[in-house]
Amino acid sequence: MKHFKKAVLITGTPGVGKTTVANKLARLLKAECIGVTELVKTENLVTEVDDDRQTLVADTEKVLKRIEQILDETQGLVIVEGHYVVDVVPVKEVEIVFVLRRDPRELEKVLQERGYKKNKVNENLSAEILDSCLWDAVSAVGSDLVCEVNVNNRTVDDVVDEILLVLNDELPRVVGMIDWLATLESEGQIEDFLKKIDLSKES
Repeated sequence: MKHFKKAVLITGTPGVGKTTVANKLARLLKAECIGVTELVKTENLVTEVDDDRQTLVADTEKVLKRIEQILDETQGLVIVEGHYVVDVVPVKEVEIVFVLRRDPRELEKVLQERGYKKNKVNENLSAEILDSCLWDAVSAVGSDLVCEVNVNNRTVDDVVDEILLVLNDELPRVVGMIDWLATLESEGQIEDFLKKIDLSKES
């Protein structure tokens, strides 16, 4: 395994499997693992509770300072996962950002099984379809430090194996390979899917 900078980031829309993948990767690399959402909850790094969106509003400045502290105190590699992780880890510490992607039709099922309200399902499906986490990552660290990973219909082990190959430069870092709008359109489902998302806003 080559020498890394301090942090490998795992991001993506809620429901893509960030936590599971990050924990597995950390075990294999004998690295520390920070879950940003869990860190915010356990250390109360919040500004408010958004009841409508069923979420805590993180104080990103406090989260950034806390993660900087953890990185300074930790020897070796750290895996950091969360859907806004690129906003709370210093760019100078970042080796690479892996953006996990899931087909919105499958993502919808995952979020519904988690008991998300329809407006929150809608919000996250829209983010996945519009590549929000991908472009947040590219804007934060540049495309050279970003790699998309399609997790659809794949096991955690398979996804982690791909990430390890990328980390070892045995596979290229790829950005822009996924276009869910084009996929839905090619399969004749785009209108029905977008209509369903719009209807969920009103529920």
